Amino acid sequence: MLAVIRIIILTLGIGLLSVFACLFSLLRPFHKNNVFTAARILGSMSKVIGLEVEVRKPSSLSNVGPVVYICNHQNSYDLYTVSNAVQPGTVSVGKKSLKWIPFFGQMYWLTGNILIDRNNSNKAMNTIALTAEKIKEKGLSVWLFPEGTRSYGRGLLPFKTGAFRTALQAGVPIVPICASNTHDFINLNRWNNGKMIIEFLDPVYLTEDDKDNVRAITNDVRDNMLTKIQALSKEVGTELPQNKS
Repeated sequence: MLAVIRIIILTLGIGLLSVFACLFSLLRPFHKNNVFTAARILGSMSKVIGLEVEVRKPSSLSNVGPVVYICNHQNSYDLYTVSNAVQPGTVSVGKKSLKWIPFFGQMYWLTGNILIDRNNSNKAMNTIALTAEKIKEKGLSVWLFPEGTRSYGRGLLPFKTGAFRTALQAGVPIVPICASNTHDFINLNRWNNGKMIIEFLDPVYLTEDDKDNVRAITNDVRDNMLTKIQALSKEVGTELPQNKS
C-alpha cells in the first residue's frame, strides 16, 4: 500500500513540476539556471522514496568555472536522487525522443537541456561541437552520463568518449560525480530506504596534447570513479556483489 501511495505522489509531483517548469521557463526560456531550479524540486522528492541523499563537494570546485560533469547512471530513481547534485548554470544532454514525453519532455526542452539524435553518428558529432560552443558562449556547464544508458545493477558500464571530447573542444575540465549504489536496495513498501552518497571528485584538466589519448584518459577516469563508487556503496551498506562490479 505504501508503494502505491508513493507512486501516486511521485507521478503527481512530476506532472505538477513539469507544468510549473514549463510556465516558469516561458518567462525566461532557456535561462542557464532553469535546469538547476527544476532539479532542486526533483531532488526533494527523494524524501518521498524514503531515501536520504548526502552530497559531498571538494574545495577544489569552489572557484572552478564551466565544466563537463559526468555521473554514473543506475536506474529511474536517478531522476529523484542525482538531481540533488545538479549545480547552478548546468544543463544536461539527453536523447531527442525525450521531448515526446507529455509535459516532462516539454519541460526538459524549455528549461534549456540539449537534445541529441543517438541514432545518427554525424548528428552526434555535430552535437559535441554544438555543446562545446554553448559552454564557451554562454558559460554553461553540461551534465552527461558517459555510460550512455542505465546500468541496472551491472556495475559501472564502459564509458563513451563524447563527454571528454566535448570538454577538450570547450577547453573546460571534466568533473566526475560518483553516486553510491541503489540497485535492489530501494523498496517502495519500506518506510526507510537508507542513505545515498553523491560525491564530486577533483576536476580533471585536459590539454591539446591529450587529443590522441582520449580513450586512455576516459578509461582512467572510469577506473577512479569505480573505486570511489565501491567505497561509497560500502560506506552506506549497498555494495553490489563482486560478480556484478
